This record gives sequence, structure tokens and C-alpha cells, in this order.
Amino acid sequence: MPTIRFHLNGAAIAVDAEPDQMLLDVLRGRLGVTGPHFGCGANECGACYVMVGDHAMASCDMPMWSVADKGITTIEGLGTAEQPHPLQRAFIAEQAMQCGYCVSGIMISAAALLKRNPSPTETEVRAALDRNLCRCGSHNRMVRAVLRAVSEMAAS
Repeated sequence: MPTIRFHLNGAAIAVDAEPDQMLLDVLRGRLGVTGPHFGCGANECGACYVMVGDHAMASCDMPMWSVADKGITTIEGLGTAEQPHPLQRAFIAEQAMQCGYCVSGIMISAAALLKRNPSPTETEVRAALDRNLCRCGSHNRMVRAVLRAVSEMAAS
């Protein structure tokens, strides 16, 4: 098995993995990173999203060879309990989650949007979150939370 090197939430990682093994399997099964969830396994739901550069991407459909020498950010890399990311604070303030299964992927989609565009409109936020499925129906609160985070980030 080859060693694949990448950065995960800012830390250098070297893991022995088959090149065609999916990143989600390595994150959850080998590295203990549980933020990205297995949803559909077909890049359709967003529960497994991680940020690669400034784009949200499905880790369930991302072979390990494709992450070599790249930076990967999961929900665990956005903030901490002591210093949450503005998105995390806003999602709590807006009560923008119910079961929580989809939330890490949605926050990653929002964080990727804010990296590319720190002042998105509501329409742009809705478009960025469109690929993420939430069975609880919390989408409107999630959009409000992202816009709240935008306001907080602009004020700081």
C-alpha cells in the first residue's frame, strides 16, 4: 500500500492507503475524523463534503490519489469549542440544525462560499447550499445563519 501525504485541517498527514480508496473511508475509519458523514455514497447529498482549496467536494467520491499534496478541511478544522468559526456560532444562534446529519457538509459548503465571496447575497447563499440535502427542512434557517455569519465577519 502506498503512503499518501496531504494536509488535514492544517496538519501534515501521511497514511498508507490504496490509491482508489475513498477519502471518506480513510477520514472516518482510519483517522477518526467523524464530521463528514456517509449519506448517499454517490456525490448527491453533501453529507460528506470537505473543503479542498475553496471548494466543497464529496469525500465519498474522492479517491485518495486525488488528495495527494492537497489541503483538506473538514468541519473539525473550521473552529473549536472554545473558538467556534462564525458559521458555527451563527448556526447555533439561528437554531439552524435539527438532527445534525447534514450540517457539517452544509457548513463546509458555506465556508467554501465565504472563502470565494465574503459578501454573498441571499441568492448566492441559496445557490451554494443547493447541492446539500437536509431531510429536516431547516434550509431557511441555514440560509439565515450563513447571512448572520457574513454580517459578523464583516463587522470584525
